[in-house]
Amino acid sequence: MHKQRYLFFLLAILLTASVPSTLYADPAHLPEGFSDVLAAAPEIRLDLRYLGSDNFMGRPVAGYEAARLVLSNAATDALAAVQGQLEVMGLGLLVYDAYRPQRAVDDFVRWAKDMDDQVNKQAYYPDVDKSELFERGYIAARSGHTRGSTVDVTLVALESGEPLDMGTPWDFFGPESWPDDARVTEQQRANRLLLRTLMMQAGFLPYAQEWWHFTLAAEPFPGTYFDFPIR
Repeated sequence: MHKQRYLFFLLAILLTASVPSTLYADPAHLPEGFSDVLAAAPEIRLDLRYLGSDNFMGRPVAGYEAARLVLSNAATDALAAVQGQLEVMGLGLLVYDAYRPQRAVDDFVRWAKDMDDQVNKQAYYPDVDKSELFERGYIAARSGHTRGSTVDVTLVALESGEPLDMGTPWDFFGPESWPDDARVTEQQRANRLLLRTLMMQAGFLPYAQEWWHFTLAAEPFPGTYFDFPIR
């Protein structure tokens, strides 16, 4: 009897150990190598648009189940360092998106193929035909966000809580969102440059078509696209 009980417990331990880290029963638990950004830098502010309807799809996006900001540990540390530098200037970071589950990217793809669903076109892609979103690179089957070290971010004034003027809204599909677009004002260009400079100093690489998009150069999971939901 004692031997059978021992074998039962041994089998249970072995089965538990074989469960992949991305499958977890506790919603508070994250896979190894990931962290809750606000636990490291609670001063960072959030505007997580994919949780609601104020985004280019006009509805909540699959995989976003809680107002929680998740990144790889390395990206979290780098972002916290930028926040610390900004605070002495009376500024801070406001994040729109960070880790993005693959199921969210798949949701984007399904939406982009439905030409009848254009609820928020005027706000997010007024000058782009929806049929061209794939061709122009605004929607793709893979996203750097899903690797866990890419963040969409802007600057905010700490006293007022207002985001600095960057010339376009976040996630605006158009050349006006390119960091070096010449149509923005001098102040808007300066705001973009400040964000870009501090993020690059912290080890992030900018994206040529979105002033808000940065990926950690030394990202720890460069070939892995995760799909655990944000809970």
